[in-house]
Amino acid sequence: MHRILNNTKGDRWIWLIVILLSVISLLAVYSSVGTLAFKQGKGAEIILMKHVFMMIGGIAIMYFSHKLDYRYYAGISKLLMIITVPLLLYTLFFGAHINGASRWIPIPGTGLSFQTSDLAKLALITYLARSLSRKQENIKDVKQSFIPIMGAVCLVFALIGPANLSTGLMLFGVSILLLIIGRISIKQIAVVCLAGAVLLAGMLTFGGRKGTHASRVKVFLHPELADKDQLFQANHAKIAIASGGVFGKGPGNSTEKNYLPEAFSDEIYAIIIEEYGLVGGVALVGIYLFLLYRCIKIVTKAPKAFGALLACGLSFSLAIQAFANMAVAVGLGPVTGVPLPFVSMGGTSILFTSVAFGIILSVSKDIEEPKTKKEKETDNSGPNKIIVGEISVA
Repeated sequence: MHRILNNTKGDRWIWLIVILLSVISLLAVYSSVGTLAFKQGKGAEIILMKHVFMMIGGIAIMYFSHKLDYRYYAGISKLLMIITVPLLLYTLFFGAHINGASRWIPIPGTGLSFQTSDLAKLALITYLARSLSRKQENIKDVKQSFIPIMGAVCLVFALIGPANLSTGLMLFGVSILLLIIGRISIKQIAVVCLAGAVLLAGMLTFGGRKGTHASRVKVFLHPELADKDQLFQANHAKIAIASGGVFGKGPGNSTEKNYLPEAFSDEIYAIIIEEYGLVGGVALVGIYLFLLYRCIKIVTKAPKAFGALLACGLSFSLAIQAFANMAVAVGLGPVTGVPLPFVSMGGTSILFTSVAFGIILSVSKDIEEPKTKKEKETDNSGPNKIIVGEISVA
């Protein structure tokens, strides 16, 4: 153990954040799985142990991911995209139909299901970071640079959106952010946004879940027109938050966990506020904000464009997902199926989140390592330099 700790590199604050989120996750999941355990005829401790093993596996994957030089991820980014697109197609037409959507592929012999959008996020962000960093010299070239990049963004969005629109929109937003940082022209970004809007309109008009999407937005905008069943989840989340008060009911004392669907996943933030109060809810928001702050520092100090873009894409993806989940819980957004990163109970989603953390730590590890004068001169003068506003990121 001492040897492992000595070999742990990267931003120490991010490691601390991971430990804090792990502890919060174990407490919140154990408190909120009672109903699930009853439905499955199992003890809550059995479900908790499964979650513990997933968390341990995630941290192990994070450790090995951060030990690998982040530049290797550029080499496998194309392979990830080649694997991801067929998997997304298969999921869209033949995936397991759970909670009204085909988002999962069962993993034979494990009892786990694999959500392909988790892999797609990792694949698209690494691919965009690689493409944008390598094409800086001809970044304005439509044929060589813009069309392949636009094609990748729109293709992944088109394959994720029909079954998981919220995740697709968040990934599309992160992609646009990377295009802006990667110096894609405003006109070309507008074209990407227009293409995304057309795809979105098509999903809302002809998609298999068009009724679900329209209903959720309508309920959010006009709750007075909705029936009790449509407002059930949102109302019980509000009851959980209101009954939590300033300091909460205490660990394990939530009552709304018996009513909220997916209390251990999508609505776990409401359970945390009910048990730990406003103090606990604000503290968790602060942890994610601090994570974003540390990641932005990594982005501004990264010695290579690929590392900066990679850390930026992954960190904003985690942060946007976290704030989307919390916004839904407190009634600031329509109901979605987005889990709280590294806190909600999950299977493969925890593992992919761990990979994202590991890659960010790998980039931060590269900042800490001493560089020779020659390396510094190469970094400052090489073609990988990107200037964003007043910030120069090599």
